[in-house]
Amino acid sequence: MILPIICPGFKAAGVVAGIKPNGKPDMGLIVSETPSSAAGVFTRNLIKAAPVLLDRERIQSGKAQAIIVNAGNANCCTGEKGIADARKTAALIAAALGISEELVLVSSTGVIGKAMPMEKVEAAVPNLVSGLSEDGLMAVATAFMTTDTIPKAICLQGESEGNKFTLAGMIKGAGMIRPDVATMLCYLLTDAEVSPGFLKTALRAASDRSFNRASIDGDTSTNDTVLILANGLSGVKIETPAQKEIFQALLNDLCLQLTRAMVRDGEGVSKLVEIVVKGASSDADAFRVADTVGHSPLVKTAIFGEDANWGRIVGATGRAGVPIEPEKIDIFFNDIQLLSSSRWCGAEAEARVTEVMRMPEFLITIDLNMGAGTASLITCDFSVDYVKINANYRT
Repeated sequence: MILPIICPGFKAAGVVAGIKPNGKPDMGLIVSETPSSAAGVFTRNLIKAAPVLLDRERIQSGKAQAIIVNAGNANCCTGEKGIADARKTAALIAAALGISEELVLVSSTGVIGKAMPMEKVEAAVPNLVSGLSEDGLMAVATAFMTTDTIPKAICLQGESEGNKFTLAGMIKGAGMIRPDVATMLCYLLTDAEVSPGFLKTALRAASDRSFNRASIDGDTSTNDTVLILANGLSGVKIETPAQKEIFQALLNDLCLQLTRAMVRDGEGVSKLVEIVVKGASSDADAFRVADTVGHSPLVKTAIFGEDANWGRIVGATGRAGVPIEPEKIDIFFNDIQLLSSSRWCGAEAEARVTEVMRMPEFLITIDLNMGAGTASLITCDFSVDYVKINANYRT
């Protein structure tokens, strides 16, 4: 059953502020009825946008009540003025809502290096606040899009000791995606009562299983942010080990679904591919192989061309910098084996693999046959449209 994108105790709105040149919605606001437990993970890029710097500071309190986001301007490499603009944006929202400035988190996405048009931000605040509604989360999912083609939001329901709680999330990020700790922008909301400490632990664990195992183009953004707010209004408390296990499993599921949705809607993407590596000496080695294969331009272009060029996969595997035994590698596309002990399985197998590659989503499994290490990466093809989109991003 597909649930409506609603999380009890949260209201949201999206408006056209005029920051985007195309006149589409470009500012969104999410507000909890009460101060919430909060946690976040952020980009590892050493160049960090002003909102990231502000949120990293404020999230230390473990509390937040509102998130304000804009698209069309990253507010990055904008110096002290950028920090001041991020703080002023939060202050404007706080004043309009009648809450503390410290409870407002700020996000931005878009072009790097331009000053925020604060007159447009300020003018949009009254409409954002007046437009808040329980069913407004999709409006935010639309407003923070850049080169995304569709809004991406999911709502799940969990149960603990017979009592139900909600976990909802939205994500954007179609390009500049090779997450390190987070993804482009993602907001997660729950009406469960969760301590800030466990919320932080759970978010990091879920991110490592999802956002940090995905890539579109190999670039890490300066604005990567994942925020989670828990307002506790369902009355469901996440305290015991069993309750924490239930919450973690649902959060893992939500983050993985959002990750797949993000990659599926990546810039110019026509194929979503999961690279699974097993039989490595360690999980870390397995991930290095999956990461290398999943980022190889030659592999990604072969996927786009529906060319079962297993030699590119083998080549990427061999340069991953981990121990392998070259004569032991098996490769499968879905359940069809194309390489056995590093030897081609023949024209018939390749023809069947070509049929698999015509599917919009499929699995490539690389078995190194050396140990118990395993890992995966969600990736995509590298298309002509990706080049066109990014060649014209600022024009």
